[in-house]
Amino acid sequence: MSLRIVYMGTPDFAVAPLEALINAGCNVVGVVTNPDKPAGRGQKLKEAAVKKFAVQKELPILQPEKFRNEEFLNALRELKADIQVVVAFKMLPEMVWNMPKYGTLNLHASLLPQYRGAAPINWAIINGDKETGVSTFLLQHEIDTGNILFQEKIDIAENDNVEIIHDKLMNVGANLVVKTIQAIECGDYKQIPQENYNSNSEVLKSAPKIFKEDCKIDWSKDIANIHNLIRGLSPYPAAWTELLPNDEGKKIGLKIFSSRKEPNQHSEKIGTLITDGKSYLKVAVKGGFLNITELQQSGKKRMKTEDFLRGFQQISNYHL
Repeated sequence: MSLRIVYMGTPDFAVAPLEALINAGCNVVGVVTNPDKPAGRGQKLKEAAVKKFAVQKELPILQPEKFRNEEFLNALRELKADIQVVVAFKMLPEMVWNMPKYGTLNLHASLLPQYRGAAPINWAIINGDKETGVSTFLLQHEIDTGNILFQEKIDIAENDNVEIIHDKLMNVGANLVVKTIQAIECGDYKQIPQENYNSNSEVLKSAPKIFKEDCKIDWSKDIANIHNLIRGLSPYPAAWTELLPNDEGKKIGLKIFSSRKEPNQHSEKIGTLITDGKSYLKVAVKGGFLNITELQQSGKKRMKTEDFLRGFQQISNYHL
């Protein structure tokens, strides 16, 4: 049996599973993705990553403004999907996710039931987790609560950031989607309620959308907390702070993309900047020094710390 699959997704993360399904010979009969959006200075319409890929593969494409639109619903019905696969897409109304015979399969970038929500990769790193993974499950009414079909774990190393884990999970997730579809085609799969995965009654961590204020660095926290926040927001949306002038002068906004922990017992005031003005910039925090290695001044490009210091000679006039 070759299931008729309608694929739903938008960003880069969703391209790899779609490509894996096609490469595995699965029967993808159409793609649903976001409408093209104006972007950049010229406000030219920009196509989402999934749409670009679907165009290359000459797949039928639907780009609804609203899921309840009758024209869209009719076009979706005409694709006669046996199952829908959703990766990094919007919330769907029941009339959409319940349409196919086998329902709608979702790939989520966490080990459910942990990290339900919009930003699972970010929060796993921010919280200092040592492992994460991907889960496939069938959609139900409550967001990210459906019965789990398969999971795959990966390790999170001490200096891994969102970009690294995103790319690892993208590839692991692509293979897991194919494995799940093939299992459904063979009728060889179990549906396991998410509560069965939480038999130790661990506290469930959530993964809510991240706002600008969540990204502000609190330098009074300990070295591990701050390091985890920086890598858990890198490269996007990026942790930020402000350089404060010691006397006259303006505050300067900084995004910080990477750091190294240097554990140490010290008597420096928390937030003190320590630098030779050439090659390193460290911040005194609880438990040691945080060595900032890549950053971006407001209005400038992202750069290595040594390049930043070369162009910002007055660093000694500022503190955090």
